[in-house]
Amino acid sequence: MPHKIIEIGVARQIANYSDAIEVQPNLRWLVTSGTPGLPIEGELPADITGQAELAWAHVIRMLDGAGMTVGDIVKATHYLTRAEDIAAYGKVRTKFLGDVRPASMLLIVPQLVRPEFLLEIEVVAAKA
Repeated sequence: MPHKIIEIGVARQIANYSDAIEVQPNLRWLVTSGTPGLPIEGELPADITGQAELAWAHVIRMLDGAGMTVGDIVKATHYLTRAEDIAAYGKVRTKFLGDVRPASMLLIVPQLVRPEFLLEIEVVAAKA
């Protein structure tokens, strides 16, 4: 594995992520923009689950385009507009990441670029 998980014990008390990830030298990097659950075609889902599944599907497509998988994610930043969506969002995140535990940050923000967006995700991935 090209990453080393560094545990200090704080992250495990909060959710399924790592306190820190050390990335080995000479790896390729992928840095995504904030990615909402905006469909390529069709209507924006009204609920957090629908938007989260679309956003994670977009992230997976970007990783695939770089020859990477979720196992290559070293950092994920999650922006939600409603604190009450944390539990539902967490279920979708777990569905897509499984046991992968990148370094992570979750923020509750008042609004994203479009008021109807309930979340955006950005990731940093590294692979040989």
